[in-house]
Amino acid sequence: MGENNSGSEVPANQTIYINNLNEKIKLDELKKSLLAVFSQFGKILDVLAFKTLKHKGQAWLVFEDVSSATKAIQQMQGFPFYDKPMRIQYAKTKSDVIAKADGTFVPRERRKRHEDKGKKRKEQHDASQAGMGVNPAYAGAYGAAPPLSQIPYPGGVKLPEAPAPPNNILFVQNLPQDTTPMMLQMLFCQYPGFKEVRMVETKPGIAFVEFGDEMQSTVAMQALQDFKMTPQNSMLITYAKK
Repeated sequence: MGENNSGSEVPANQTIYINNLNEKIKLDELKKSLLAVFSQFGKILDVLAFKTLKHKGQAWLVFEDVSSATKAIQQMQGFPFYDKPMRIQYAKTKSDVIAKADGTFVPRERRKRHEDKGKKRKEQHDASQAGMGVNPAYAGAYGAAPPLSQIPYPGGVKLPEAPAPPNNILFVQNLPQDTTPMMLQMLFCQYPGFKEVRMVETKPGIAFVEFGDEMQSTVAMQALQDFKMTPQNSMLITYAKK
């Protein structure tokens, strides 16, 4: 009964409390996935989730500012996260969580990020070598790509080649090193026609996402273009080459 009045009881603050999460997901993956899905709303200072029975299926996200938390609650309420709709409200235990966030609590991801920096540089180099940096705006509505002569030449950007024609398979680049197929599945499965995500183990940072047809893949591409998986990683989506 008391779910709908969470806003009136708890004052707005920068920490959100999420429950009804899928309890089968490992903590490490759960935290990374929450970061991937929520970082579009603003800088996240910390993600807290615990193994204890009392805290199962729950998590706390600490944003840098209150407006980010408010946007996250409004836009992600009921979002199907690992097949279960999220329930989100402002956290009541604001002070404890923030004390943990800026005190001694250091999640493992932070240490790992340090090691990943070197890998990331190589990945960016590889992506630029692949010559696929094509502006998504070229793909017209529902994939009716204009002829090359009509494409405005973007300032300073060299066009390596014509954009690939519409395809029901999307090519996704500039993903963080530790992206899992499950994280991408959660983002893309909200669009009709989603079939599967394929990643190449030897090439972190890229993925292929298949839809039922070109119109469905185009809708997903337009909706998720430039989606920030992390503050540094905006997804670049193009049609896969046939």
